[in-house]
Amino acid sequence: MTPATRIHLVRHGQVAGYDQPRYNGQTDVALTDLGVEQYHRLKEHLADVPLSACYTSDLSRCTIGAEILCGKLAVEPVKRKELRELNIGIWEGMTWSEITGRWPKEWQARLADLVNYRVPQGENLLDVQARVMPVISEIIDRHKGQEILVVGHGGVNRVILLNAIGAPLKGMFNIEQNYGCYNIIDYYADGRATVKLLNQQVA
Repeated sequence: MTPATRIHLVRHGQVAGYDQPRYNGQTDVALTDLGVEQYHRLKEHLADVPLSACYTSDLSRCTIGAEILCGKLAVEPVKRKELRELNIGIWEGMTWSEITGRWPKEWQARLADLVNYRVPQGENLLDVQARVMPVISEIIDRHKGQEILVVGHGGVNRVILLNAIGAPLKGMFNIEQNYGCYNIIDYYADGRATVKLLNQQVA
């Protein structure tokens, strides 16, 4: 029997502006000191994991972490633009209060249909799924039976996890992904997937 292909899925560490709910989207925001520390904690946690490869979003809040996590391993992080966070269009970098003040109807429209609604110049969840999941499938096919690290974002990780458990995208916020969290998904040769760990915070 072919062993499962295991993806160790990490959300990037805490970022600047974390204390105000906002949509960073694909804006390249900086990590806080705690965000960097979260990666170092994860590095120790993963020290004995036999990782064969690492894939990361090309935004710096992920690439910096991927370099930290792979620092002691003979693995070079591979940057993939497709693993970027949801493009939230004209709302990029704005706080929720700024958005609700300027676009109250559009805000409500998005809340009413997270899957299909696109903020102007942005993406919806179907768009994110369409660019992220082929990359995950490619990783699984390329590294059958191996253990792989993927460094991503809150929205992207939720799409991957929902796909793994066969849940619809409308359940996006039924899964939590805190800054610096750690997930494990096993993928089997028959197409099954099992989430073995969800949203772990490494102390």
